[in-house]
Amino acid sequence: MTNGQQRAAIRPGLTVDIVLKQDQRTGKLTRGVVKDLLTKSPNHPHGIKVRLTDGQVGRVKAIIEG
Repeated sequence: MTNGQQRAAIRPGLTVDIVLKQDQRTGKLTRGVVKDLLTKSPNHPHGIKVRLTDGQVGRVKAIIEG
């Protein structure tokens, strides 16, 4: 698993674990497939913000390999 702070490591179609805005306090992770990258900067200390194929938006905490 790779962390989600580098934009270059994330692309549409990857399976990732994200933290939704409402789950930031608890740190609960949501797994899904990346549809869009929403963060424009090359890196972000809290994770790159993405939209999943189901429409949920959150910051990437882990990239799931394979």
